[in-house]
Amino acid sequence: MELKKLTNTFSVSPQIRVPDLAALREMGFRAIICNRPDGEGTDQPTFTEIERAARELDIEAHYLPVESGKVSDQNAERFRGYLDTLPRPLLAYCRSGMRSATLWALASTPAMSLVEILAAGKRAGVDLSGLTRRIGSPHQSAEEQHDVVIVGAGAAGVATASSLLARAPGLDIAIIDPADVHYYQPGWTMVGAGVFRPETTARPMGSVLPRNVRWIKAAVAAFEPTDNAVILEGCRVVKYRQLVVCPGLKLDWNAIEGLPQTLGRNGVTSNYRYDLAPYTWQLVQQLKGGRALFTQPPMPIKCAGAPQKAMYLSSDHWRRAGRLNQINVEFYNAGAALFGVADYVPALMKYVESYGIDLNFGFNLTAVNGEARRATFARALPGGGSETFETGFDLLHVVPPQKAPDFIRVSPLADAGGWVDVDQASLRHKAYENVFGLGDATSTPNAKTAAAARKQAPVVAHNVLAALGVTRGAATYDGYGSCPLTVERGKIVLAEFLYGGKVAPTFPSWIIDGKKPSGLAWLLKERILPPLYWRGMLKGREWFVQPQVTD
Repeated sequence: MELKKLTNTFSVSPQIRVPDLAALREMGFRAIICNRPDGEGTDQPTFTEIERAARELDIEAHYLPVESGKVSDQNAERFRGYLDTLPRPLLAYCRSGMRSATLWALASTPAMSLVEILAAGKRAGVDLSGLTRRIGSPHQSAEEQHDVVIVGAGAAGVATASSLLARAPGLDIAIIDPADVHYYQPGWTMVGAGVFRPETTARPMGSVLPRNVRWIKAAVAAFEPTDNAVILEGCRVVKYRQLVVCPGLKLDWNAIEGLPQTLGRNGVTSNYRYDLAPYTWQLVQQLKGGRALFTQPPMPIKCAGAPQKAMYLSSDHWRRAGRLNQINVEFYNAGAALFGVADYVPALMKYVESYGIDLNFGFNLTAVNGEARRATFARALPGGGSETFETGFDLLHVVPPQKAPDFIRVSPLADAGGWVDVDQASLRHKAYENVFGLGDATSTPNAKTAAAARKQAPVVAHNVLAALGVTRGAATYDGYGSCPLTVERGKIVLAEFLYGGKVAPTFPSWIIDGKKPSGLAWLLKERILPPLYWRGMLKGREWFVQPQVTD
C-alpha cells in the first residue's frame, strides 16, 4: 500500500484491499473515497467489500467512480464537497492513485494556485503537469513520442514488445499500463483446484517488461487516431508512429445483481479473480454435501473452457474424497452447447456423465442473494420473451459477463460491439492503417486465450515492422486458440483449433490425442506451460508460433 501525501490531511493511493483498512485506521484515517469503478481489473475488490470492512473499523467510505481520463468538472465539484465535509485525515484511491490526484487538483482550484498544486504533486511523487492545459496556461503541455506505443502490458502486450525487439533491438517502444503486477491468468484454474499456489501466478510488472521498453505507468483515457495520439489520465499526450492496442477485457461483476456484495463470502467465488481463486479451493475442500452451481455467461469471455474446468476439477476432488454422491453438481450455461468446437464434446460428455453433472443450457445468471444462498437465472423462451428461475446453492462458482474496457468501447477504434475493429488475418485496424490490435479486446472471432495471444504477437510484430519499413511481407493470423480442459486431476482434453472451429493439433495423435483425456497434456499444463509463458512467450521466443509471411 503506497500512500502519497498531497497535504497534511489528504493522501491518495493505488487500489486498497480489505486487509489494508486496519493499517489505515492505525494511521488515523477517518474517511476514504473510492474513485475506481468496480470491475476495472481482475484483482480488484468491489467497493461494497471495502465499504463493509471500513464500516466495521469506523471509517467512512464513499463511492465516486470516475472512468479513467474522464474526470469532469462535475466530478471535481462533488470531490470538493467531500474535501469540505469529510473527517480528516482523508484518503482517496483508484487504480494507480492518478484519478484521485487529478480530482484533488481540480477541486483545489482556485483556493490553490497551479504552481502550488504542481509543487504538492511533485513532493508526493505525483506528476500533475498534464493538467496545466486545463487549469493553468494553455500553452503548456506534457507530450512524448515513440516509434511504437503498446496499450496494455498483459500477455499480448509484453509478448508483442519482446517479439518486436527480437527483430529490431533498437526500436523505440513505449508500453502503457498502470498495473503494478503481471498475472499468469491461465494458472488461476489450478489455484482454484489446489494445484498451484496463487503467488506463483503473479510477478512485479517491472520484472517482466523488456529491458529496453519505456514503461508509462498510467491509464489510457482516449485515442486520437487521426492525430496519432493516445491521451492518458491527467491529460498527458503520447504520440506514436505505430499503435498496438491490447488492454484485455473488463469483468462486469456489477451486471449480476447482488454479486459484488457477496463475492468471497457466503459460498460465492470465481476463479476469474486472483484473490478469489484460493477461496474456490477452500470451498471445494469444505463442502461435504449439498448443491454446487457453476455458471457461464453469454459469449464472448476469455478462456471459454474455464467455467467447466473449475467444475470438473471440483467434481474430481469430491469423488476422490468419497463425497461426490452427496453433492449435486449443476452447470448453468447461457449458451446452447457444452463447448464451441464439437469435436471435443464427446470426451467432455463422458466426464459430465461420470460426475453426474446436471447440464442446463440457455440459463444466464442475473442475481445472487448470498446470505439466503439463492441464485436467479433468466432464460429466453422459444416463442419470444423470457422467464426467471431461482434456485438454492451451497457453493456458487460465478463467471461474470465480459466486455471491452470502457475507454475502448467509446473510442474511434471500436466497432459497433465495442471491440477494437481489426482485420482477422493481418490484425491491422480496418480504418487506421498504423493501428493494430490483438488479445481479448479485438473483434476477431477466435477464442480469447493466452494461446491465441501467443500466436498473434509475432504476426503483429512483423506487420508493425513492415509498416515502419524495417522488414517486408505480410504476416497472417489463422485464428489459432487452445483450451486445455482439465477434466480431472492428472488428465486434460487439449482442445486446439483455428477460425471456424477447425481442429489444429500441435502434436501428432500418438503423442497427444486432443480428443481424448491425456496425462501428457496435464504435464504440459502443470509443468511446461508456466515456464514457457514466463521465459518464452514474454521474452520473445516464438517456439511453434513463427508467423506465416507472404510477399
